Amino acid sequence: MATTVLTVFDKWKQFLGEKVDQAERVGMSDDMISKVAFHIGDFLANKVDPQNVEEHVIKQLWDAGNEEEKRVIARLMVKMVDKD
Repeated sequence: MATTVLTVFDKWKQFLGEKVDQAERVGMSDDMISKVAFHIGDFLANKVDPQNVEEHVIKQLWDAGNEEEKRVIARLMVKMVDKD
């Protein structure tokens, strides 16, 4: 079975990290990157079924959080992949 970005968490982190790097190279601010990450997180939480244990945990945290807490999760995801 072929692995996709959504089925292997390390691939997802690598993919997201590459997108964050691209956004930084074109001059997007950290604030704008976080806003985009929030919208992507909201889309994924509402439209895409988690494909692994890590995504299930992130979705549970997302669903439990209010808007401010979801924005923190999005910022932390960006920070996590930006350091890799």
